[in-house]
Amino acid sequence: MPFSHSQRPLYEMKAGLFKGLSHPFRVRVLEVLADGEDHTVAELLADTGLEASHLSQHLAVLRRHRLVVSERRGSHVHYRLAWPEVADFLVAARRLLAQMVTSDEKRSTDLADLPELT
Repeated sequence: MPFSHSQRPLYEMKAGLFKGLSHPFRVRVLEVLADGEDHTVAELLADTGLEASHLSQHLAVLRRHRLVVSERRGSHVHYRLAWPEVADFLVAARRLLAQMVTSDEKRSTDLADLPELT
């Protein structure tokens, strides 16, 4: 029998968090929502370039992993980050990525300075 959110071990919940982040389009949706504003599905479609059915699937994953929440207002559904810390997490990930890219560039420069092999 599956565990409820409150019964799952923390490491499983953490893995779920990373599953929610494990697709480039989901990360892009979160980046759009990181501005702290509510966004309609139409706005998210415009920002991601996804087809409506694909965006819907990605939003369902983000909701299931509790990264976003939605609210129906009239005929529109609005999305926002479930926690402000998600935006902080994205900033930290971007910093790490910048360090990794910088490190790789330094390494490639080092490699270019090596003498030729004959």
